[in-house]
Amino acid sequence: MVKIVHTEAAPKAIGPYSQGIVVNNLFYSSGQIPLKADGELVTGNVEEQTHQVFNNLKAVLNEAGASLDSVVKATVFIKDMNQFQEINEVYGQYFHTHKPARSCVEVARLPKDVLVEIEVIALVK
Repeated sequence: MVKIVHTEAAPKAIGPYSQGIVVNNLFYSSGQIPLKADGELVTGNVEEQTHQVFNNLKAVLNEAGASLDSVVKATVFIKDMNQFQEINEVYGQYFHTHKPARSCVEVARLPKDVLVEIEVIALVK
């Protein structure tokens, strides 16, 4: 079973991809950046941007029939590793009891020059 995931509660894809896809019982999200559902970019500090990324992740996870509690793997892309602590503090607010596997990498540039992007893999109910 393959299902394309789309919700109006998260920003539309800004390219030829979907917000996420479910294959059998696994959900794979596209990387979420700090865009609001209406396409407005959150240009605040890295904490504000990370909170918006989690709002988007929660929306696509919900549409897929999953949640943050069912995430098994997260990949965090950050523009500046010096901001790791701030991102990690926000990340910990969403994954405070459930702690999925995670990778974190610094990248030269992210779409729309944002400071953070996160993608997840989750089990679907």
